[in-house]
Amino acid sequence: MRVGAPSRAERSIGRPLSRQPFEKLSVFVIFVPMDELNSRQREAVVSTEGRIRVVAGAGTGKTKALTHRYAYLVNTLGIDPANILCLTFTNKAAAEMRQRIASMVHSGDYNDFVCTIHGFCVKFLRKEIYRIGFPKGFTVLDEEDCKALAKDTMDEMGIKRTEKTVKQFLDAIGSEKALNGYIETYMLPGCVVTDMQRKTSRLAGYVSRQMKHFALDFDDLVNLTKYILDRFQEARDWWQNALNYIMVDEAQDCNLDDWDLIERLAARHRNLFVVGDPDQSIYEWRGARPDLFVHFASDRDIILDENYRSTPKILDIANCVISNNKNRIPKDLFTRRAEGRAVIHFHGKTEKEEMEWVVRQIRILLDAGARVNDIAVLYRSGWQSRAIEQELLSAKLEYTIWGGTRFFERREIKDALSYLRLIAHPEDDLSFERIINVPSRKLGRVWQDQLRRLALQDDKPLYPTLRDHLDELGKEGAVAFVTLIEEAREYAAGHRISDLLTRVLDRSGLKKAIREDQDEDRLENLDELLSSIRFYETARAEDEVTLSDYLQDIALYTNDDHRKEAPTLKLMTIHQAKGLEFPFVFIIGLSEGIFPNMRSVREYKKNGEEEERRLMYVAITRAEKALFLTESEGYNLSTKMNKYPSRFLAEIKREMLVTEGVVPEDLWRGTRNLIHVLDEEMDPTRPLMPASGDPFAADRAAYNSPFQVGDTVCHAVFGEGCIRAANKEFTTFEVEFRDGSVRSIRSPFLSRPDLPE
Repeated sequence: MRVGAPSRAERSIGRPLSRQPFEKLSVFVIFVPMDELNSRQREAVVSTEGRIRVVAGAGTGKTKALTHRYAYLVNTLGIDPANILCLTFTNKAAAEMRQRIASMVHSGDYNDFVCTIHGFCVKFLRKEIYRIGFPKGFTVLDEEDCKALAKDTMDEMGIKRTEKTVKQFLDAIGSEKALNGYIETYMLPGCVVTDMQRKTSRLAGYVSRQMKHFALDFDDLVNLTKYILDRFQEARDWWQNALNYIMVDEAQDCNLDDWDLIERLAARHRNLFVVGDPDQSIYEWRGARPDLFVHFASDRDIILDENYRSTPKILDIANCVISNNKNRIPKDLFTRRAEGRAVIHFHGKTEKEEMEWVVRQIRILLDAGARVNDIAVLYRSGWQSRAIEQELLSAKLEYTIWGGTRFFERREIKDALSYLRLIAHPEDDLSFERIINVPSRKLGRVWQDQLRRLALQDDKPLYPTLRDHLDELGKEGAVAFVTLIEEAREYAAGHRISDLLTRVLDRSGLKKAIREDQDEDRLENLDELLSSIRFYETARAEDEVTLSDYLQDIALYTNDDHRKEAPTLKLMTIHQAKGLEFPFVFIIGLSEGIFPNMRSVREYKKNGEEEERRLMYVAITRAEKALFLTESEGYNLSTKMNKYPSRFLAEIKREMLVTEGVVPEDLWRGTRNLIHVLDEEMDPTRPLMPASGDPFAADRAAYNSPFQVGDTVCHAVFGEGCIRAANKEFTTFEVEFRDGSVRSIRSPFLSRPDLPE
């Protein structure tokens, strides 16, 4: 058929190309004007044949183009909805798409094939899974079901959950399923899993438990669909023939298995319509492959670049930042909207000053008539909510943590504060009950019930009862707990609260347990709590700061008396903001190492840096009317270094921003030097860093390190070399020796030739 600019007959969805054959059916046709679409959207709608790639920038109306195209196929071309597959990534997006389609086609002219990829696989398997001996009534495991199976498997294998978290275990199972021929080995009729296999192979143990219930997890849904398509030609022919048209939304977030499945289904008709934006791919850490969208072999490319959401000044910032990425399809968003407000960058001397400024701006917006739920505060990592939460609570402004938990309600924070409360107030039964077995001291329900009976008998709180009856109740864990609390109470009398908490986190084993679980987010939350306590102590330096005073003050922040049903401003991570939009957006904590996240850049190198920049692009393009970018000076416990402005701020042309607060030039120099150090780490052929200058002297000083990057050092065995990099604590150094070898050496084993022994 002809594709390109629509004819007069095509300007309304639902008007047949040739009226004559459809005259009797015309009463059922729903007319939807095409002139509500721009020229690029119309081109996407009528480009029905072949492999079409639509690069749809943020706020450019991709969902409108997708749903109008579906209606065009049904109303104008007469395609049976049963022959159209429309895939998206969330059930919410699929429901919205179905709702929009329903308003444009005759009742019943859409079907269940507007769904997620996993939703389609379930429908496929209900029809085809009998071919491999499964019942059609198989069970689909949700996240909690998978965790329960994993826990049972770990227990049988004797794996301690503190050594391998359930999440890590399930991640490993997913990886093994991707690489292993597990379907033939464990899932087909006649497969036998021995007791020895269950006890020695996590995959065998996990899958054998699934098979008892004919239960499939999300990985199985895709893998079994592909397995059946590969091995049963009758099934493959039926589905490839049935699916005349396939449309895929958010294609930049497809992983390798998703692409593989989609290409198989589209192999016969080749009518594959993929819509996405590599600049908004923020799930590469979860397996997304934006490069496959970038290199998609298309017959036609259509770029949607007219933005209907943001002002030109906001889009200029977005375009300026994202242009620094290489793995993308070049485009610049534009809009026909009015210029709008200038984008403001605020630099604070302290984090508190930064948050006070944010709250002042929110007040100004509200006084000018903005609705409270028109405002969103975005940040890179969940722990960053603590500072803005405290300031909002002090200002009595209602807020909601969108898709997450308030900082002081997070489990590890409540655990840490419960230790402090019990140290200050031994009669606090709520705190005692929360932490007596956290981390595990093997003081289970039976033991705790016995303690409660004794407390009731003595008419005393639980902790004093335990202390008095230690001989009677004295399991090893109980003795260790009492010793910990009593020593901490003595220590508290002459030391700062931050030092006390550091000691308790270490000696209780709480931090060790979280570290063994490799839960970086929870560790960062504890670091942020410590940082906030240190700020509390500094701010009250002239007054005596007691533990009771701190706990009394913090209770004001942890008291959950807000009205959840009331309209509130939104606080959220940028990942949670994907797909949302707000008139007024604040992006806080724009410091190098925090955003971009240093761990992501170090672990994933250039791919990590580009994904962080895409996150920044997503954050910027959430804003409709006004955008505020903030950062501050100081020391960050999470990154273990002083704070420098983010490279993303440095990438924005100065004339595009109105800056409030003076950013000293040495901070920008620190940003550049830190970028240079990270670039050196990412380049395996990097030259040695010059020994001149030390932009991180303050960071080194915090650890009393005698060495800096670029120093010439000596080793007793390996001889003389040059330091190329240091870990965050400046305790281990990467040294290139004269023979060309590179080794990581701990500080005590190095010396400087220019210093006396």
